[in-house]
Amino acid sequence: MQLGFIGTGNMGTILIESLIESGAVRMQDVMITNRSERKAKRLKDRYPDVHLVHRAEEVAQASDIIFICVKPFDYHPLLQQIQPYVTEQKCVISITSSISVEQLESILPSTCVRAIPSITNRAFSGASLLTFGKHTSPPWKWTITLLFQNISRPIEIDEPLTRVASDIVSCGPAFFSYCLQSFIQAAVKETSIDEKMATELTEEMLVGLGELIKKKHYTLPILQEKVCVKGGITGEGMKVLETYQFHKGFEKMFRATDTKYQKELATIKGKYDMGE
Repeated sequence: MQLGFIGTGNMGTILIESLIESGAVRMQDVMITNRSERKAKRLKDRYPDVHLVHRAEEVAQASDIIFICVKPFDYHPLLQQIQPYVTEQKCVISITSSISVEQLESILPSTCVRAIPSITNRAFSGASLLTFGKHTSPPWKWTITLLFQNISRPIEIDEPLTRVASDIVSCGPAFFSYCLQSFIQAAVKETSIDEKMATELTEEMLVGLGELIKKKHYTLPILQEKVCVKGGITGEGMKVLETYQFHKGFEKMFRATDTKYQKELATIKGKYDMGE
């Protein structure tokens, strides 16, 4: 089965790398194109059997599964551009939260799926979010789910949960990387530890925490209870976090991402004929 990728930006590249290196797909079964050929050429240099072509139409015509990995506002003209080459037998996968499967189906005759990956998929871990169009057949649903099982735990979500689920799965690594970097910098500023040591210790703590969660030894509240001994040092640190209402920052973050998302949806909506 031929996989085509239109767009080789950050997330498109991560998907290609992960699917090839996990063994989910062979290099020779991957076709790529990008508006800036230099980015696509870097992938071709690393995976020499990948097919690099110049036009999105070539990818659409030759591929069974077509991944669209471009910016939300570039979707509509691209979909119109490739529409003549997309048949009912093909599957088109969008990887952006702002474009719904219904919008894809309003232009394309193919099976349409939205798959939101995460940078954690590069380590063949974490979740990926799948939303299937109403015309998705059981064989296509099984095929796409199996494909993503090679690099993640695929989780099917409904349209109303798209933004918050994306914030957690796809944006979450950036949010928590920022928190961890702030954690490290504070340790360096307030104590005699150097950044290299603080970073190493933090990374090991995070990996260990992930294993605890993965193996379901403790829930998050119980984990806090186990570490935070009454009257102990951890408790003093927790008091500071509670005093500064650490959780309020996350609440504002979710509100900000949703506001941005709703503005994108409103701008994009007018371009698609949804039969309303």
